[in-house]
Amino acid sequence: MVNTGVARRDSRARIAVAAMFLTNGAIFANLVPRFPELKTELALSNTAYGLVVAAFPVGALVAGLAAGAIVRWLTSARTTLICTSGIALLVFAAGSSTTPLLLAFLLFAGGACDAVTDVAQNAHGLRVQRVYGRSIINSLHAVWSVGAVLGAGMAAAAIALRVPIALHLGISAAVFIGVAAAAYPFLLKGPDQPELPSADTAKPCRPGRRVYGALCLLVLIATAGAVVEDAGSSWAALYLGSGLGAAGAVAALGYVALLSFQFIGRILGDRMVDRFGERAMARGGGLLVTVGMGLALAFPSIPGTIAGFAAAGLGAATVIPAAMHGADRLPGFKPGTGLAALAWLMRVGFVGAPPIVGVVADATSLRVGLLIVPVAGLAIAAAAGVLSGRRPPARS
Repeated sequence: MVNTGVARRDSRARIAVAAMFLTNGAIFANLVPRFPELKTELALSNTAYGLVVAAFPVGALVAGLAAGAIVRWLTSARTTLICTSGIALLVFAAGSSTTPLLLAFLLFAGGACDAVTDVAQNAHGLRVQRVYGRSIINSLHAVWSVGAVLGAGMAAAAIALRVPIALHLGISAAVFIGVAAAAYPFLLKGPDQPELPSADTAKPCRPGRRVYGALCLLVLIATAGAVVEDAGSSWAALYLGSGLGAAGAVAALGYVALLSFQFIGRILGDRMVDRFGERAMARGGGLLVTVGMGLALAFPSIPGTIAGFAAAGLGAATVIPAAMHGADRLPGFKPGTGLAALAWLMRVGFVGAPPIVGVVADATSLRVGLLIVPVAGLAIAAAAGVLSGRRPPARS
């Protein structure tokens, strides 16, 4: 009976933390397809728009340094609930912004909450994974993709039905704060106490140049993956709408396609990595990003562009998890140091990509600015050698 009760508790905790990943994916995705409306209402140029949108990852970059301390202070469960509610309220407020400066400030604060939430929900997910004794973290990231698709779909429906942005984001905030509050009681109680293998208690050797070089390549891979994701969230709807003349609801499908195929890639990713190895998956995925978006930009059309973003999402699906896995296994670092460094540095991609695309778009066109996506795919393929290869089959 005790074992049954414990198993039920663990199962509920897994569902609860999955609900937190779902809300995290859905909340900001509700805002993304409505960025073009805010750009028009605030009369932003492409450069100004890129700078304003970059406030979200800048906030995440700044807060990322304090996320670990906050989680240790509040516990991962409490931090996830508090910061999830904060993101929802800040996104709601951002939709009602009356000036570019106010929008940038609210996105900055939202990004800060998101960075802390990201660390907290992953910490809790890994805690539940330790209880299970097997990997579940990839499925949680797949649930995040489901949430992002759900959020983008809600936004597309709201645009099609001409629901005012304030009402739409107010409903979204109420729904997902409610989901997080309902899930919170089922999360694991007490402080987070990572259980390190005995081998990790030994004093690590000092990492050499090759280790730091490998970390740099892993950061490049993760940042390139982040750039691909940012292109979908920041520019897909704008390019399809203003560049190709798609209606508002149709323009939202570029981001939806990227997220949907990213989800498919993550669901299948574990099995594919076991079969082909992280190195082959990253090379193939990077080339898929390059070819898919390259063809979409070379021969512009609404269906082709949506398909291009779908290919980008599928190709980049396993890239960031593979880079994180590689960083976590780098020799010479204390446990978690390589992973923490990569996660923080990866956010540079989210900070730098929107302004770069915006400046290029103002100087030439948004179509040219989006060439950053196939370039990122090439970077992933070129740096993939640092990842692990195919595992040898077990001998019978």
